[in-house]
Amino acid sequence: MFAVIKTGGKQYKVQSGDVLRVEKLIAEAGETVQFNEILMLGGDDTVLGSPLVDGAAVQAEVIDQIKGDKVISFVKRRRKHSSQRTRGHRQKLTLVRVTEILSSGGDATGVKAATNKAAPAAAAAE
Repeated sequence: MFAVIKTGGKQYKVQSGDVLRVEKLIAEAGETVQFNEILMLGGDDTVLGSPLVDGAAVQAEVIDQIKGDKVISFVKRRRKHSSQRTRGHRQKLTLVRVTEILSSGGDATGVKAATNKAAPAAAAAE
């Protein structure tokens, strides 16, 4: 059985046991997260969502919080304004292992939201 899930603005085709690198989730290593945005369930009988499959969920275990590969952005202006600028970026990712695909009976809690640098500071101030 497989499922197509949506998280972090991207879609992933997953099976039980798959390891994924998804956009950063607020979860510690060893915690269990649940993805409720299921677009399709496949296997013996295919279920397509419109847009989501009701009651379906995918449970996964967080393995680690990692950083992606470095992406270099290089800008060079020529002619009379000879200047250069190099900028690097490493995306924060969460490594998860899919443990179970539920066709029905998923919790309503869902996946934990992606982190934001301003969000933890605002939450701590309250």
